[in-house]
Amino acid sequence: MTDGMPASIQQYLKRQPHDDRREFTVGSCDGIEQIVVIPALADKEALFDTLHRLSANQPSELSRTLVICVINNRGKGLADPQDIANNRQTITILRSLIHGEVLAACTSDEAIARQIRQIRSSHLRLACLDASSPGMEMPDKGGGVGLARKLGLDKALSLLDYQSTAKKLLFNLDADTWVDPCYFSAVRYFFEDQKGHAAVVGFSHRPEADPILQAAICCYEIFLRYYVLGLRFAGSPYAFHSIGSAMVCTPEIYAAVRGMNRREAAEDFYFLDKMAKLAPVGRIHATTVYPSARPSRRVPFGTGQRMIRFIEGKHNEHLLYDPEIFRILGRWLETMAGCGWQEPQAILTMAEDIHPLLSAFLELNCFQQVWPRIQRNHRDHDRLRKQFHVWFDGFKTMKLVHYLTENGFPRGEMFAVLQDLFDMMKIHCPVAMSEKTKSNIPEQMQVLDFLRQYENPNISLT
Repeated sequence: MTDGMPASIQQYLKRQPHDDRREFTVGSCDGIEQIVVIPALADKEALFDTLHRLSANQPSELSRTLVICVINNRGKGLADPQDIANNRQTITILRSLIHGEVLAACTSDEAIARQIRQIRSSHLRLACLDASSPGMEMPDKGGGVGLARKLGLDKALSLLDYQSTAKKLLFNLDADTWVDPCYFSAVRYFFEDQKGHAAVVGFSHRPEADPILQAAICCYEIFLRYYVLGLRFAGSPYAFHSIGSAMVCTPEIYAAVRGMNRREAAEDFYFLDKMAKLAPVGRIHATTVYPSARPSRRVPFGTGQRMIRFIEGKHNEHLLYDPEIFRILGRWLETMAGCGWQEPQAILTMAEDIHPLLSAFLELNCFQQVWPRIQRNHRDHDRLRKQFHVWFDGFKTMKLVHYLTENGFPRGEMFAVLQDLFDMMKIHCPVAMSEKTKSNIPEQMQVLDFLRQYENPNISLT
């Protein structure tokens, strides 16, 4: 649907390679104002659970929403035959739902059958992009989750009803991530109220029956929330969570950052990082997404790998960055907010006064050469400050954190370090953390629930 499509989106689509070999199954696309993209690889059991939860949203929201499921795998020899078979079953069921057909025996799993019946009786509008069948598979190289998201999101751009006056939205979700019944309405209210272009929805990993998995995800989520809390203390504009299933944006900013990247891991981090350079990334607190904590080796890092690493027990996972790092970062950001117009050498001297490791890091990253160029091109103070954050982005911030960690500020025991950051921020945590907290899962969950609620007062606690 190109009628009314913004020129920037048309230009973006023209630059993308034209590849129509993958079969796309969809019903009517009339009146689509928002699209959810869900990549799925051997996720039949999880996907229909997620879809039936989406179908519990208000009919008025479902009527203007399309959910694109990107069923994907690499070719034979690189993909597990069982994964391919699982994908085939998923595609068959999705097509039956899209065409309004009833399969006599689409699944022997009664739970999935019940979910399918609920989806069929709802107003949920579905589409299926086949990146799994022979000749349609993902490429051997670079055929991971980043490309799967990109295929779905690029397709979504041409399906939105641009003649409608309502704000158009692109939702990212994962096959194993649950949502609230108010998911669509809460996100839409945020974007219409805040006039934003990008945001992350609040998240909370689902509780696990297996105590080892529960301990693993509790540890990992505390780590994630600690890092963002530290960035928040430092005043970083990149103090938001990089969770793929929590990302929402407008099609305009999606095109402006040249779409989703093709990375096999951390595609969410780099995508949000690019959008944050153009517009603030908002935080949506009125609803929550609930990812699972399943172990996985599909990607080299992220939740699945952290679960495996915890279970294998080869490393002490209860470690956090030294909070002094965030104090150094905060002083650096404050310095650049007020003194960015000064000569690079003078700025490096100020960085040296903050900490010698900071100035060493800046020199390693060619600050003396980069900053004069930025100053020449951006004379206005506000534009100069914005360009500083384009250069010193979320990735460079993480690099600084790692550099300081490796050269002078080693990680410390999780709960002692967390208490130190609380003290620095004058946050009162009602949980009396001690060395024993590391082996006390219920107490750790209390700490995690406190962090969740501190970030998002509206969140439902475990």
